[in-house]
Amino acid sequence: MIPAAFDYKRAGSAAEAISLVSQYGDDAKFLAGGHSLLPLMKLRLAAPSVLVDIGRLTDLSYIRDAGDHIAIGALTRHMDVEKSPVLAQHVPLLAHAAGHVGDPQVRHRGTIGGSIAHADPASDLPATTLALGATYVVQGASGTREIAAKDFYKGFLESALRPDEMLTEIRVPKMNGAGWSFQKFNRRAQDWAIVGVAAWRRGSESGVGLVNMGSTPILASSVASAIASGASVADAAQKASAEAEPQSDLNATSDYRKHLASVLVRRALEEASK
Repeated sequence: MIPAAFDYKRAGSAAEAISLVSQYGDDAKFLAGGHSLLPLMKLRLAAPSVLVDIGRLTDLSYIRDAGDHIAIGALTRHMDVEKSPVLAQHVPLLAHAAGHVGDPQVRHRGTIGGSIAHADPASDLPATTLALGATYVVQGASGTREIAAKDFYKGFLESALRPDEMLTEIRVPKMNGAGWSFQKFNRRAQDWAIVGVAAWRRGSESGVGLVNMGSTPILASSVASAIASGASVADAAQKASAEAEPQSDLNATSDYRKHLASVLVRRALEEASK
């Protein structure tokens, strides 16, 4: 299908981009890689009257060691996240998960910030950064603020971003030697996950994020609490769906997703515990 008509503005800086969306309000949307927004526009599920192109803002494409965390610019391509030696050393779970996003063409164009801001519960990187306890930095007309990943996702394709704000940076704590695993079950290679799991463990500490198990990316805090209380991996995995509300669709029923989540969480925690 063909999207509805829209005006196109190319921003030369983050400040100009924010000024443009402030000017046009809810009628404007940011365009980076376009792999999340454009399909919705073609299906007429989104119909912005103005697209503000931020894809060429090179100052928002970086991966930096910032002491206790790694700072990632929102316009960093998935391929750069996947191939980053800094992330391979300090946050290997995120680098590995980025390699499961779409196909090489998508990974060369799509951005980590676009994936997170789109807030799709079926996307891999929102759940992965959620499991890792990331913080998102957003900039708007009224200044800059930080939002914990656990407070960012509000509903299906809805986030804590205000209409005049732009996600500029993702701050991911270093894993400091924690074991990790990324499990993704899909019908065909490069499909959206029917269920996905991003997990890490360091002794009694752990974090588990679930893909496509509700209207938002899910932080399986009951699993982490069980591990912290000394539960076995098998017992902890049975709590995988405690915070989830999976929907039935053409690929899987809700009950099947719940069963699959417990299986994948068990596998992920077993691998992370080695």
